[in-house]
Amino acid sequence: MANVRSSGPPTNSPEENNDRSSIGAFVSGRWFSFRNALNGALYTLRTQPNAWIELAATLVVMIAGWWFHIEPIEWALLAVTIAVIFALEALNTAVEATIDLVSPDYHPLAKIAKDSAAGALVFAVLGSLFVAWAIFGARLLSLL
Repeated sequence: MANVRSSGPPTNSPEENNDRSSIGAFVSGRWFSFRNALNGALYTLRTQPNAWIELAATLVVMIAGWWFHIEPIEWALLAVTIAVIFALEALNTAVEATIDLVSPDYHPLAKIAKDSAAGALVFAVLGSLFVAWAIFGARLLSLL
């Protein structure tokens, strides 16, 4: 029986697995995976209104960081926090799409899954507000 894949880079037969083709197959597979991951990230940014709010918040935070000349460690903390928020937004999008696929009708367990995925994002957003306050709070208060 042939190994049939619905999507993905072509695979080499054992006869073709010399060093060069193995490296090429590896690189081809990583490029394929990266493109799919990028498509998922772009889908999330294009279709999720909360991601648009998060993009706007990211822009405000970046401008504030530049304005207040924050330290490199503070930039790093903001970068990690922003990455976690966007990662969880994408994960929440994936959970919602999967639940919609497997449970198109209302089901209480589907609701729990969707609500819990969104709840994970709420925890991260609350944490991000704490990070923002720790970095910008005193600076903002000094302006008053």
